[in-house]
Amino acid sequence: MKFNDGFWRLKHGVKAYYGLQVVQVKAIDTGYDLQVATRPIQSRGDTLGGPLLSVRVHSPTQGVIGVNIDHVVSEQPKTNIGLFPDDGPVPDVTLSKEDKTHTLKTGDLTAKITENPYTITFKSPKQVLTEAGYKYQALYEVPSKWTTLSASQSSSLTTDPLSNPNPTPLPPIIYYINSELKTSPGELIYGLGEQFGPFVKNGQAVRIWNQDGGTSSDQAYKCVPFYITNRGYGVFINHPGEVEVEVNSEKVSRVGVSVADFSLEYFLIYGETPLEILQRYTRMTGRPALLPSWTYGLWLSTSFLTDYSTETVSSFLQGMQERNCPVRVFHIDCFWMKQYEWCSFTFDPDNFPDPKAYLAEIKEKYGVKICLWINPYISQLSPIFKEGVEGGYFIKRTNCTVWQWDLWQPGLAVVDVTNPDARKWYTDKLSALIDLGVDAFKTDFGERIPHANVVFHDGSEPIRFHNTYSVVYNELVFNLLKERFGEGEAVVFARSATVGGQRFPVHWGGDCESTWEAMAEAMRGALSLTLSGFGYASHDIGGFEGLPPPEIYQRWVAFGLFSSHSRLHGSSSYRVPWIYGEDAAKSMSKFLEAKHQLMPYIYNLSIEANSKGHPLMRAMFLEFPDDRTTHYLDRQFMLGPNLLVAPVFVPLKEETEYYLPAGRWTSFFHPERTIDGPKWVREVVPLDEVPLWVRPGSVLVLGPPGIGRPDYDYTKDLEVRVYELEEGGVVKVDVPAGKGKVMAGKVVAERKTGEEGVQVKNEGVEVKSVWYSGQAPGSI
Repeated sequence: MKFNDGFWRLKHGVKAYYGLQVVQVKAIDTGYDLQVATRPIQSRGDTLGGPLLSVRVHSPTQGVIGVNIDHVVSEQPKTNIGLFPDDGPVPDVTLSKEDKTHTLKTGDLTAKITENPYTITFKSPKQVLTEAGYKYQALYEVPSKWTTLSASQSSSLTTDPLSNPNPTPLPPIIYYINSELKTSPGELIYGLGEQFGPFVKNGQAVRIWNQDGGTSSDQAYKCVPFYITNRGYGVFINHPGEVEVEVNSEKVSRVGVSVADFSLEYFLIYGETPLEILQRYTRMTGRPALLPSWTYGLWLSTSFLTDYSTETVSSFLQGMQERNCPVRVFHIDCFWMKQYEWCSFTFDPDNFPDPKAYLAEIKEKYGVKICLWINPYISQLSPIFKEGVEGGYFIKRTNCTVWQWDLWQPGLAVVDVTNPDARKWYTDKLSALIDLGVDAFKTDFGERIPHANVVFHDGSEPIRFHNTYSVVYNELVFNLLKERFGEGEAVVFARSATVGGQRFPVHWGGDCESTWEAMAEAMRGALSLTLSGFGYASHDIGGFEGLPPPEIYQRWVAFGLFSSHSRLHGSSSYRVPWIYGEDAAKSMSKFLEAKHQLMPYIYNLSIEANSKGHPLMRAMFLEFPDDRTTHYLDRQFMLGPNLLVAPVFVPLKEETEYYLPAGRWTSFFHPERTIDGPKWVREVVPLDEVPLWVRPGSVLVLGPPGIGRPDYDYTKDLEVRVYELEEGGVVKVDVPAGKGKVMAGKVVAERKTGEEGVQVKNEGVEVKSVWYSGQAPGSI
């Protein structure tokens, strides 16, 4: 929210009450409680009237300092985002005072609070990280007739006549709490969820408010109130409703955060590395679940507006098998149900007369898992709509009628996921589908959740629950799958999310066009998402809208197969490769084979995501924070710490450009080729290639070729590749069993001082061959 007219003046009609000086300090176990005056206090008379800001500066766990700003404190404070879902807080706080300066220290993070003028300065052992300077915290009064409506106030859900036939007028004054933090020269801001605009967020105004706007707009399906900087800290805004973030966009050397509320809390999270920041952030908000190994295979969809007949499905699966592009998960999109009846949770008998027998047949014949499309919306023409109305399972208006509108499906209602009976009703429908042979669900939508003149069963405030709905919805389905199939066997393919949603993967990027630009949008969205605590990211290979030219399709296939999860999906056209030429199928087979062989490495990354919150798909600066060039890169990424992927975003015969940091890098597909970095590489990349480079000092453990699936025994017939190991270097690689966090064994590579070759020892696993930096395979 922008309150200022330039830097010095406020917009017409806006009043500001800035936090000016501390008038009361109380030490508590985890920090300080402050009373902050919003007017200069020079005499007793100055204490009469005017708001105070109640500020708590505290630490819930090591390396994290929270700042909670309240204007009005009630006996029943509104619920913020639930913290520490897996581990409880462990405060580690040291307090001290010198004159009028109060210090809170937790680990290597320190906050210094001055009383007059009131400021908070955050420091690491190396430098000042940021500060909330004088007049950086404020309560604003904004006349509603003057303000630009926020996303929650102006969205179509509020203004659509059917969805909100009797809108409540806005109050004459809207109150905002605003807090700012200084940004230093050269400081860059990233994250805030899956944002498709510029990767570096400086200069942008971002609204944390989930919307269904596609990848080519400023709206996002997965908005997360967390950003990370290249200066050694991240900021998590602990507010579940709409949060407006001005990233150097109102005051060009500050990040401003505002909420239309009487309370705002944020946590500043320090880390010596960006990965440590994510580790601490995900400890607070939850770590991604460990996914079954089969999910890393190829997902093939029917697409959306296409023919779903059993004959078509079988021909696609057969064609993929014949071209050595084995499908591991087959997804059946919306029209598995009759039109106008979504969701009925009943197979359309015209296309699937015996769904249980058919699903069993293709699972047996083609070795696939089955994923079905669902959403939380129920059409009034659905045969189960009456059940939902009579059971009270839908979100209601304030007049107790069912909330409905006509977007997407006629007269659709939305399942009230805060109602325990509605949750059981919904999951019972899904459980019946599991009985038919379904293994996973694509949990679509969850963004267009009403918030004006509606009530939820548990009394949740609609605006504060709008984003959170997506987490509860996906958790509901994920937990059902976990209950039915066991720990470590659940997966959803979700579109909407917010903070905490990373616990219920996987998430894909939503509706994109079939263009070079949209492919780049998908990457920026994925990189921003994985910088916001999410371990996995996927996207519609080839784009969703339109028919991609064969060249874009092939380039997107390379990008998609080296993303954490790989799905072929479109809108009105299919994504099987032979539609784009048989050469496309050959390229896909090559990249899919590489992903299968890399599974011991990839599955290890999944364990790391679950235990530490480190994402599989990593922005370059996560791995190379000391290389300033990497801080701006948004068209390449690291898959884990060892593999650099540089998808091609230019037409054939044009040069692509990518960057290799310091060290001697080795091509994964052409190990005879090495390049010494740091270096920008410009080259024409053949259509059946993708720049895939291995970081020096890496040891990759690969599965056997030709196995045709991602889930296999990771302990047998292994190939060990050792890349540019330094003299005296020793690298230990744990080899996962492929089920849970169990490690089956390990491989240790050592290069002794003065020797050219390496020694590789294995324990608990069978190594078939060893390769080292361009040399011929050697013995163990």
